[in-house]
Amino acid sequence: MQTAQTPALTFYSFPLSGHAHRVALMLSLLEVPHRRVDVDLRGGEHKRPEFLALNAFGQVPVIDDNGVVVADSTAILVYLAKRYNGQAWLPEDPVGAAAVQRWLSAASGPVAFGPAAARMVTLFGAAYDVDSTLARAHALLQVMDGELAGRAFLAGEAPTIADVACYTYVAHAPEGNVSLDAYPHVRAWLSRIEALPRFAPMPSSPVGLAAA
Repeated sequence: MQTAQTPALTFYSFPLSGHAHRVALMLSLLEVPHRRVDVDLRGGEHKRPEFLALNAFGQVPVIDDNGVVVADSTAILVYLAKRYNGQAWLPEDPVGAAAVQRWLSAASGPVAFGPAAARMVTLFGAAYDVDSTLARAHALLQVMDGELAGRAFLAGEAPTIADVACYTYVAHAPEGNVSLDAYPHVRAWLSRIEALPRFAPMPSSPVGLAAA
């Protein structure tokens, strides 16, 4: 039997992973009791049979919710919103649902290949082309800044899992030498997310522009 001391949900994480922080933030916003297990990526724990049985792609984050295993950060956000009374974070109406999905796709596309990749270069020494990575990051931020000029959050006037999916790598973009100075509406959006009740930050890393 599960008790208050042994939460049903186990969250497999890595402290420096922005993908994992999406899940950590959602768990905090929804006040979901859970047990966090940090996976030793440097030691190759994510490629061992025990972890591959949870996620065959060998990636964090993963959750095991009392036997229900869900991998991929955006998939986990959808699951948590549906499972833990987070309906306000995932609209059911066609227009709202489509608006959220648009930014979930952006989180897995332009965000991943722009600010997230730029941070991978400075923090982990990833062998990406720096110029093209920075160009993609600023192209994304220009679009986000333009759209956030007319609304408070990415998918409307209330926060959704779209904001959770995109927040971390944008907030930590300076760690990848991506300045946010030219994007006032993006900076205001970040501040609105950080002002949400039960907001949980990801620790900053002193690399890139954040090292100054």
